[in-house]
Amino acid sequence: MTARIALLMGSDSDFPRLESTVQTLREFGEEPEVRVLSAHRTPEEACEFASSARKRGLQVLLCAAGGAAHLAGVIAAHTSLPVIGIPMDNPPLGGLDALLATVQMPGGIPVGTVGVGGGGPKNAALLALRILGSSDKEMAQKLDDFRETQRTRVLEKDSQLQGRLQSS
Repeated sequence: MTARIALLMGSDSDFPRLESTVQTLREFGEEPEVRVLSAHRTPEEACEFASSARKRGLQVLLCAAGGAAHLAGVIAAHTSLPVIGIPMDNPPLGGLDALLATVQMPGGIPVGTVGVGGGGPKNAALLALRILGSSDKEMAQKLDDFRETQRTRVLEKDSQLQGRLQSS
């Protein structure tokens, strides 16, 4: 099966915080192409990856980076595929630098950006899946089922809390 989603990271040290991205994609039946490519240390390889991505069947590119966080912008400059930036929460600024670097793109080179830390990596996966789901009915159904499961779980937790409050 050809990967439809790629997950790029600027450093392998980012991977432990990106495992939820891979896990979420796999739960929906997507096996991502996962690579370490740096906008600064491997710029030629990063540009080649982006410019050849569509030919290889990729449809969405996820780019995680911290600090200067130029990876998503460099990738977006070399493809017309959707690019989603995942700002990593690295010291000393806790990801604020990465967030600002990822979100502040010049007009004409869009990068969708998710939140720093916590739910950001998982939300990047879900956003990529929604992009696929816009033209893939099977994926759209999986996403609808996922949302219904979330809804049911929250309502169950609410019911449990109400029960505890009434018995106290």
